[in-house]
Order: sequence, then C-alpha cells, then structure tokens
Amino acid sequence: MENTFTGATPYVGEIRLVGLNFAINGWAICNGQLLSISENEVLFNLIGTTYGGDGQSTFGVPDLRGRVPIHMGQGPGLPNYTIGQAAGSFEQTLTVQHLPAHTHPYTYQPLAQLGAGTATNPENGFFAAGAGRGGQFYQPLANANTQMANVTTLAQTSSAGGNQPIQIAQPYLVLNYVISLFGIYPTPN
Repeated sequence: MENTFTGATPYVGEIRLVGLNFAINGWAICNGQLLSISENEVLFNLIGTTYGGDGQSTFGVPDLRGRVPIHMGQGPGLPNYTIGQAAGSFEQTLTVQHLPAHTHPYTYQPLAQLGAGTATNPENGFFAAGAGRGGQFYQPLANANTQMANVTTLAQTSSAGGNQPIQIAQPYLVLNYVISLFGIYPTPN
C-alpha cells in the first residue's frame, strides 16, 4: 500500500496531528482501534500490545480521544510516566476532603435586652417560667432591671452544595491524531 501523505516520508509508528475527519491512506486514526497483526506486521513489531489487543491476531493503536499526549519518563518534581500509560479525568467531584480546613463565622444575637422592666407582674409572677410551673423564683418587683448571663451557643452551618462534578478540562480544539502504518523503519540511536 502506498503512503499518500504529503511531506517527508514518515517513520512507521509516527504520530501526526491533522485537521481532517478521516484517516489518510496508509495511516490510522489514534482512537484505540484494534488492527490485524497479519496486515500490519511492521507496526506491530514496533508497538506490540502496548495499546491493547490480544497479541495473537490483533493489536491496538493509541487512543488519544479526549487525551493530551505527554512525554514518557520523569520530569523534575513529577512522577514517572511509562509509554502507553493513561490517567486523568475530564471532571471531578469535590468532597469535604478536597477542601482546605476552614471555619464559617457565626453571630448569635439573643432577643433579650438590657433595660428597665415594664411589666409589673411578668407572666403571672413567674419569671421565665411557662404555664404549669410551680413556685416563684423571685418576688414580684415592678420595673426591675434584668440582665442575662453570658451564653455559650454551639452551632453548625447547614450543608450546602450539590456534589455535582466540575469540569477540569483545559481549553481545547478537536483535531485528529493519526499513526503511520507504513514508511521508514525507525532504528534507535
């Protein structure tokens, strides 16, 4: 089969980025498809089953749909990446464990106020007592000042949010990666 891609003759297994929606003769779209070993022996000898296949009758080409290719190896401060390794996701759901430790301010303002009393006999003489309570806890005294002690209140904010995933994909433009099935057999340096 003749390679009809214009430009320099490619290496077998070379991957190029094209703005076409089809594979050119002698090339295959990098979509994880399985190819026949008997029809593509040279490419199979170079990449084997790194990208899938049974190694008996089929092998896979790289699946670059929705993926960004990166160089193999370990860069400074980065983990080691091996050829054929795929990782990452298009979206992520954040949970409480993903958020930094933090607090929310809470202000409590009681309804009680400091001031002169205006009732001569509050609730039938029972200060802060509801119906059915027995005994007075003070002698009725008209127009007395009353002050509440400091009150500690434990509070918790209610849950917020919907645990919906957020998109974490970088901006993108869709093109096709194609892999050469024929060409110059690459030899290592």
